[in-house]
Amino acid sequence: MTAADPAAELAKSCCAVAWSGDVVAMVLGESYHPGGLALTRALLGHLGLRDGNRVLDVAAGPGASALLIAADHPVEVDGVDLSPSSVDHANAAALEAGLGSRVRFHLGDAERLPFGDGVFDAAVCECAFCTFPDKPTAATELARVLRPGGRLGITDVTVTAGGLSGELAGLAGWVACLAGARPLEEYSALLAGAGLRTVHTERHDAALARMVEEIEARLRALRMIRSTVPALASVDLDRALDLCAQAAAAVRDGVAGYAMLVAVRE
Repeated sequence: MTAADPAAELAKSCCAVAWSGDVVAMVLGESYHPGGLALTRALLGHLGLRDGNRVLDVAAGPGASALLIAADHPVEVDGVDLSPSSVDHANAAALEAGLGSRVRFHLGDAERLPFGDGVFDAAVCECAFCTFPDKPTAATELARVLRPGGRLGITDVTVTAGGLSGELAGLAGWVACLAGARPLEEYSALLAGAGLRTVHTERHDAALARMVEEIEARLRALRMIRSTVPALASVDLDRALDLCAQAAAAVRDGVAGYAMLVAVRE
């Protein structure tokens, strides 16, 4: 599959639109991935960041992780996202936080990163690599923009081979970050093919289970107040709850999980 594949572009555009909406913010809060900012901090602890480093956040969304990186470390951070509204929101948040001089957000595709070769000391990609249709190209791009010895930190959904079925295996599953997920070993192999050697992995399946539970609870709460929130008028909350139940079953059955992976560019 190439980046120009119509099906791939459809999946990416659907994810970008869905994850940049107001309803997503209502459901997920400030952090759009399992484990929240606590897991982001744990991931950063494996990247060996130093003063003055330049860090890339791929699929940065509203910018919470990038802002955390800059607040916790004296580094420069570039975030990239496919959604124009997410990029605008993130840049506004950086200015509001007083970090506009060290944090910048750019419109861009993970499979065609808008940066030169070897310009970053580290990169992070949280709960997004699984959504990239052309994963080998995305891995190659991540390796390309890292300097030799630079580190990549990924946290992402994992699935057992052939484990998903029904709607979770289709477009709805792509938007829910499940259909494109792979076993942890396959992520490592994809990165190795791009010259990124895995040096550390951790399982965080419980974080995904908690997030699914929280999403279900918030969806049920939103369904109760649907008539008072205009943004919910066109949202099929019943279908969302059904997908949530399918995801919960996948986690409970050990089909879906969550993992951290750290790799170094050779």
